[in-house]
Amino acid sequence: MQDKNIQKAIKVSVVSIAVNAALTAFKFMAGIFAGSLAMLSDAAHTASDVVSTLIVIMGVRISGKKSDANHQYGHERFECIAAIILSVLLFVTGAGIGYSAIFGLIKSYSDFTVPGNLALAAAVVSIVVKEALYHYTMHTAKAVNSGALRADAWHHRSDALSSVGSFIGILGAILGFVQLDAIAGAVICLLIIKTAVKIFVDSVKKITDEACGEDFENKLRENILVNEKVIIIDSLKTRRFGERVYADIEISVDADMRFVEAHDVATAVHDNLESNFPMIKHCTVHVNPFITSD
Repeated sequence: MQDKNIQKAIKVSVVSIAVNAALTAFKFMAGIFAGSLAMLSDAAHTASDVVSTLIVIMGVRISGKKSDANHQYGHERFECIAAIILSVLLFVTGAGIGYSAIFGLIKSYSDFTVPGNLALAAAVVSIVVKEALYHYTMHTAKAVNSGALRADAWHHRSDALSSVGSFIGILGAILGFVQLDAIAGAVICLLIIKTAVKIFVDSVKKITDEACGEDFENKLRENILVNEKVIIIDSLKTRRFGERVYADIEISVDADMRFVEAHDVATAVHDNLESNFPMIKHCTVHVNPFITSD
């Protein structure tokens, strides 16, 4: 990741930490004064977002480091590791909400307490703020192509969904429908776990040399064949490296072409690909002689 993009990602993360810290304090106080266990649990969930964003900052910083003697191909995969850690945190969050939902469904009516309106207002504030943080973070994640930042954006949305559950539960308790909280929590649990699994699978693919897919590779082929001196593409392989791509290419040129000219063709193909496809970290172009069979 370029230095400029790293700074953008860190700026978003610092804003997230500041907003989450303030929101945690507000929700915690609202939970105490309104007598709402749901809001206190929601406050704890928001506090966990501070930890997740710190993981993002570390992942982005490390992934942006230049190649060194121990990591000669760069550090991009560290961002995938950060995304995997965040996916696990998301999964644990979803499982925790699911556990609370199951516990809430088996509680007796007399065990429920009716919270005050302050808790309801806190839930609304949380939904609005966390959804705004989701869009803010996701917008930057797409702009800088950061998997860890995308995972953190989904963590914000999971908190917004958790607050939706809190709102429904608190409103239900006020209106006399005390088990609405548990039912909403069960639905939210499934949504969060589904997102966590999706982030986890995508991140694992990026660190196991998965190919970039037929559509992407066809675009590379079209770009290579623009060079009229390339007779045929003998081989084209791609692999994902974190948020970047490596490509290994073999092309055939006229067998009678001078070595220097053949080298120039390979260089032109290489430079053209890396210029038109910014996600390519590096491509290797090997030249073969094209010999017609009589």
